[in-house]
Amino acid sequence: MIWQTIVMVIYTAALLLILLYALAQLNLLLNYLRSHRRTDTSAMFDLTDQEQIPFVTIQLPVYNELYVMERLLENIAEIDYPKHKLEIQVLDDSTDESFAQTAAHIIVLKSTGLDIQHVTRADRKGFKAGALKEGLKSAKGEYIAIFDADFLPEKDWLYKTIPYFKDRNIGVVQTRWGHINKNYSLLTRVQAFALDAHFTLEQVGRNSEGHFINFNGTAGVWRKQCILDAGNWEGDTLTEDLDLSYRAQLKNWKFKYLEEVETPAELPVVISAARSQQFRWNKGGAENFRKMLGRLWRSKKISFKTKVHGTLHLLNSTMFLSIFVVAVLSIPMLYIKNEYQHLKVYFIIMSFFVISTLIFFICYWFMYKKMNGGGFLKFFEYIGMFFLFFSIAMGFSVHNSIAVLEGHLGKKSDFIRTPKFNINNLKDSWKGNKYVVNKLSPNIIIEGILMFYFGFGMYLAFVIGNQGGDFGLFPFHLMLCLGFGFVFFQSLLSKV
Repeated sequence: MIWQTIVMVIYTAALLLILLYALAQLNLLLNYLRSHRRTDTSAMFDLTDQEQIPFVTIQLPVYNELYVMERLLENIAEIDYPKHKLEIQVLDDSTDESFAQTAAHIIVLKSTGLDIQHVTRADRKGFKAGALKEGLKSAKGEYIAIFDADFLPEKDWLYKTIPYFKDRNIGVVQTRWGHINKNYSLLTRVQAFALDAHFTLEQVGRNSEGHFINFNGTAGVWRKQCILDAGNWEGDTLTEDLDLSYRAQLKNWKFKYLEEVETPAELPVVISAARSQQFRWNKGGAENFRKMLGRLWRSKKISFKTKVHGTLHLLNSTMFLSIFVVAVLSIPMLYIKNEYQHLKVYFIIMSFFVISTLIFFICYWFMYKKMNGGGFLKFFEYIGMFFLFFSIAMGFSVHNSIAVLEGHLGKKSDFIRTPKFNINNLKDSWKGNKYVVNKLSPNIIIEGILMFYFGFGMYLAFVIGNQGGDFGLFPFHLMLCLGFGFVFFQSLLSKV
């Protein structure tokens, strides 16, 4: 019974990690609910007083953004802020025709009196982190606002964020992401669901109790002094934003998260783009776990509870690996359950772990209600969305688990940008986008095999054991089959 014991130990360990993460999410929900009963008493600059208006630099790190550069530049040019206190840096590492078009557009904007600079480098050393670091050398602003190419801040965005820096301990002000193309497809709706959970439940839940949060790479403002004090941008991980965030907070800088300030952005509409983004985020998370965990726990200035939440935050991407392990081992566990009757007590205890799913269901309902409204009909809509979200998230677990393993093992890879499409409504199409990768990933084959594997698991529910079947894991295997099937067929169809 050696192999059975090994399977049971690994399966149990993965379930325990998922339960621990779920309990942390429940704690964040309680924090979130408490935070909405408080009044914000933050000290704020009065920007109606010219003497209190600080100099701001807006940085736009871009790389081969042919389809969205015009939209980005026109949007940023409309930002409402005194021109003599505003500088815009286009940190352009582009190697295609978008470079010349951007340069020409910048000349036109300069002629209007806008202080906008085209900052270029000889190579992409350090990727996005390197570009931000290069721009910082010449940045005139005391505060550095950063926007990726697909973000469209409102005109008064700086007036909503900069005032919070009156508190000299504030190093970062981060805003919530919005989604201009949320309803484009099932893929975009699922991505929006996941991001909304992060930008409501997690960011507010952590920030409201003084736990570490992360700058999300865009739609936020840094105090320049904070960046330099924390050691400046580093390109040794794929999530330079998470890296610098933890280094800054370990230096006792405070972060301010503004849930009520929404910054619209474009979600990836084709699955290859979503894959590249997910891979970078999840591998970068694992890389930062390796880099930051020791520093976090060695700090004598941080509370034990903040260290626990920080650890689980850094382990966020590793949840995909845990889910994948539980999924794959669930079918062998079905055999073990029905072959070894003396393990009945163990499996009764294991059934307790369904509470993890219940916790996620409750936590995400509050997020969904916040973003979409409550009521009976919305709740039924949420049930369907929750089912689809978990199914498709599990369908990504192979791809994301490989990213996580590479991150934990220290395997280095290039920063692969997420292609932008300028997709705003259902009539727009991504077909013909030059940045879409046409090469099929070997992972797709694995995902197709797993679709049939969990289909087999559903079949087993009817035939296994001596009692006419065992349907305890049938809903789980159904979700897995649908999730891997969605990712598999979407990946194939996106190549057509």
